[in-house]
Amino acid sequence: MSTSWSALGVPERIVAGLLARDITSPFPVQAATLPDALQGHDICGKAPTGSGKTLAFGIALALKVEKSKPGRPQGLVLVPTRELAAQVAKEVSMLCSGSDIRVAAVYGGAGYGPQVKAARAASIVVATPGRLEDLIKRRDLDLGAVALAVIDEADRMADMGFMPAVKRIMRAVSKSRQTLLFSATLDGDVDALIKEFQNSPKKHQIAAAENAGEIDHLFWNVGREDRTRMVAEIATHYERAIVFCRTKHGSDRLAKNLDSMGMSTCVIHGNRSQAQREKALEQFRRGKATVMVATDVAARGIHIDAVPVVIHFDLPEDPKDYIHRSGRTGRAGQKGVVISLIDKSMRRSTGQLTKGMKFEVNYVDPDFEAISLPTKPIRPGEIGTVKALSLQRA
Repeated sequence: MSTSWSALGVPERIVAGLLARDITSPFPVQAATLPDALQGHDICGKAPTGSGKTLAFGIALALKVEKSKPGRPQGLVLVPTRELAAQVAKEVSMLCSGSDIRVAAVYGGAGYGPQVKAARAASIVVATPGRLEDLIKRRDLDLGAVALAVIDEADRMADMGFMPAVKRIMRAVSKSRQTLLFSATLDGDVDALIKEFQNSPKKHQIAAAENAGEIDHLFWNVGREDRTRMVAEIATHYERAIVFCRTKHGSDRLAKNLDSMGMSTCVIHGNRSQAQREKALEQFRRGKATVMVATDVAARGIHIDAVPVVIHFDLPEDPKDYIHRSGRTGRAGQKGVVISLIDKSMRRSTGQLTKGMKFEVNYVDPDFEAISLPTKPIRPGEIGTVKALSLQRA
């Protein structure tokens, strides 16, 4: 028997907003952590990407944070990427709808003026560590009044080298604060963070199998010269696909080749401005672009439901990146498929990358009928005509 939002202590005004978005019942991470969070306990949550933790800590923020004095927010969320900052801020803003609580996103790659103005008026600030430290040094923000701090994707921030900045920021926050920490792993630098900044935290571990959708991991034999053609063929079977490349230039080159084949693409990588990245996300959300080509900068930053397929055009070097890339599909209990395009020369490195993962690696020839995910053909005129897919080469 599933738990209701009301049983978790969520008031009617927020429940009504959730129901309007067809979020009818809590996911396991929300059911597990919300009661402890609302009672004021520190939370240490081990939860995979796509588990619904944003909603878990977002509801806690919406219920526990009060209107703040200018420049002295009461709620703080630390995240690793610009995209994640923008998306978390949007989610928390929706949860605070109807109240006088304002939410601001603070991140690099954008001008200071609008961000400073929004952050000073906000009760909840969602920030990447670098830009937040800049605002603190400029004395635009003072964290001494923060009563509830959230550290999201802590392992990713450690991987990206942000841990020293995270520690400096947390030392600037009120010592009487409540701290909610969420991470896919809790060892190493993350464990040190827990020991220094949390007080007898309530620990919750949410297994991927409990809340993630069913994901098929397929490894298709595709020669290097055929990979672009295969990406296009896969994309024609589904409404949307995210394709990961290892380099920025490789992403641009693939997108250009796909465009020449009649596909509608958008690109996200570190050389794109924040405005360009936000435009790409919006195009993808709205279906104006049906294929997003990205580097690992987007592996954690993109939170979009109903992405049926993730394609590894280039495999990453780190198993964590494979997991986080793949986590863009199969979100919110939906089914998804992850397809890696493997040349025979890549099998050894692929085996090393996937060693220890909880799925079997079989190298097979491309076979759309073997995919359990229902296909959704692109409607005529939706992205233009795909030209000679069977003959086109990268």
